[in-house]
Amino acid sequence: MKSGRSTWLLRSGKLEKSLDGSRVFCKKILRLVFKGLVVTVAAAFQPSLEATERFFTMTIGSLLSREQIIDSMQSKDRWEAINELVDQLVKAGCVQPANRDQVLADLRTREESMSTGIGFGVAIPHTSSSHVNQVVAAFGRSKEGIEFDALDGNPVHFVVLFVVPANEFQTHLKTLAAIAKFLNDKRVRDALAVAPDTTSILEILGNQKAREL
Repeated sequence: MKSGRSTWLLRSGKLEKSLDGSRVFCKKILRLVFKGLVVTVAAAFQPSLEATERFFTMTIGSLLSREQIIDSMQSKDRWEAINELVDQLVKAGCVQPANRDQVLADLRTREESMSTGIGFGVAIPHTSSSHVNQVVAAFGRSKEGIEFDALDGNPVHFVVLFVVPANEFQTHLKTLAAIAKFLNDKRVRDALAVAPDTTSILEILGNQKAREL
């Protein structure tokens, strides 16, 4: 799926402008983040020390409340999972009921271009939308596993869904990169797997900073 907005890809250590669309962009970014190259990406987009510091102190927990967490998802596939988490955002008051279908459509359009199952049991469905005025997110844990057509072919147990306001491209990139880097740590995933409730999950997501992993 092509996008009219130019995206940036990291190639041979340099950023190149590309109009190739979200499919290539997201695949590149997710693979680069999981290879530990997020520092290069962050610095290229906002090179000031202060801005980079703020980026690395971001936590998933800063985007969440207990009402935005599902500790035992019922979904069996990625489409059900996206629906379940969007409904949770509506219940939590993060998405207006009247905007639910359009936000869901935006997420589905993005997901159809390429699965956001990035491996290691993690998926990060995401999109930009004119129907939110700040970054909103939901977290879900599946004990049984969700078929997400992930890059490694394995079921997904942790889903972080987020939506950013339209045209906030740098915010979108930094949020995606920070979440992916955070959940790349096996210690975090192991802790999340055994957390007894939403309060414990929120504590794990909020207390561990991306820059410490």
